[in-house]
Amino acid sequence: MKKFMDENFLLETKTAQELYHNYAAKMPIIDYHCHLIPKMVADDHKFKSITEIWLGGDHYKWRAMRTNGVDERYCTGKDTTDWEKFEKWAETVPYTFRNPLYHWTHLELKTAFGINKLLKPETAKEIFDECNDKLLNDPNYTARGFMRRYNVECVCTTDDPVDDLRYHKQTAESGFEVKMIPAWRPDKAMNIEKPEFPAYVNQLGEVAGVTITTFKDMLDALKKRHDFFHSMGCRLSDHGIEEFYDEPYTDAEIETIFAKAMSGKELSVYEQRQYKHCFLFKMAEMDAEADWTQQFHYGAIRDNNDLMYKQLGPDTGFDSIGEFTTARAMSKFLNRLNAEGKLTRTILYTLNPCANEVIATMLGNFQDGSCPGKIQFGSGWWFNDQLDGMTRQMNALSVLGLLSRFVGMLTDSRSFLSYPRHEYFRRLLCNLLGNDVENGLIPDTEMDQLAKMVQDISYNNAKNYFKF
Repeated sequence: MKKFMDENFLLETKTAQELYHNYAAKMPIIDYHCHLIPKMVADDHKFKSITEIWLGGDHYKWRAMRTNGVDERYCTGKDTTDWEKFEKWAETVPYTFRNPLYHWTHLELKTAFGINKLLKPETAKEIFDECNDKLLNDPNYTARGFMRRYNVECVCTTDDPVDDLRYHKQTAESGFEVKMIPAWRPDKAMNIEKPEFPAYVNQLGEVAGVTITTFKDMLDALKKRHDFFHSMGCRLSDHGIEEFYDEPYTDAEIETIFAKAMSGKELSVYEQRQYKHCFLFKMAEMDAEADWTQQFHYGAIRDNNDLMYKQLGPDTGFDSIGEFTTARAMSKFLNRLNAEGKLTRTILYTLNPCANEVIATMLGNFQDGSCPGKIQFGSGWWFNDQLDGMTRQMNALSVLGLLSRFVGMLTDSRSFLSYPRHEYFRRLLCNLLGNDVENGLIPDTEMDQLAKMVQDISYNNAKNYFKF
């Protein structure tokens, strides 16, 4: 019987073990999509307890706790202590077998705190105290300290166009050896159906120094902010969308739709989709002109629980996988950009794994030889960044594209303890390849090429692709 989470965790063969320990494990981390709070990096935030760093904003854990019958006050409540919340999480952990949270929890305890005990009610207080002792008394257990511990070379945060990026500037000027680069996320300017859209547009205008009365004015303001982000090192955009859009539009129609939204009038679904189609295309044009990489995360149905949304707001654990017939619209969107010479490097992420093969085949339509893997299939995202989801994504990419040119893993996390997800991914990658060698599907005489492939996917491909 194999021991739980030993040095060969997830590595089923000798070849997999060699690939991981000798090649993948030592590569630095480029975390090109995350939701870290930049101020925490700039201030080298010191955490008051393991509860803050683990449960402070982790909707994965909150969902599991709610499912396990834990009252909301122990998830997001303000009237409970850190110990009470941690205790409820410890009570939940033994019920998470086969959920990625069980692996992540123990991988983080092991790699960050050197704790090999299993978290459960009987060990909760001991683990709570041991983690807190290090967080409070060891100067290396800070936001920056965790980034150093995990050999992080670069992180890309997720930033709104109105952000002043002061904390990125402060971090760069401090001499911190880990690069923190902003990433452009203009979703609020795209989500025209939201009641807060007019107020946001006015805020954007104030920040950009542009009086916005038309859609063209808004584009001018966004271009100014895009240029500012570029001056601050940004080379990456990101869009969180339900699906791609292909409704035809004219400039006059978009101006009319924009004016209606700014005056508080209700838009039809068709008008919303026309606007979003136009908006995404204009953003893609800006990215191509600036030689950025663009990312599209699609397929989520967000904020399903109205009652809890009103109580807690967004990103609190009430989102799910959506079903959208979006392949043709995606194709038309990419095709139009390509035909006009405006298709920059692009990463496509799907939340619904049933679209894995759709994306894996879409990539090949628009590769143009200008760089390896110009159009990328993003790693297993959100509900899919676990053993089965990442394996399925890599298998689809392998048989329908070139896994060798994949830019690899990211955390997509708000936590400074999520970097072991890169280790998890690398172990799975090495296990896939190792099994193929052991089963005679890849020649064992090509270990040098395999070693290079592992290091490229772990680090080199991302470093070359993003042009930071």
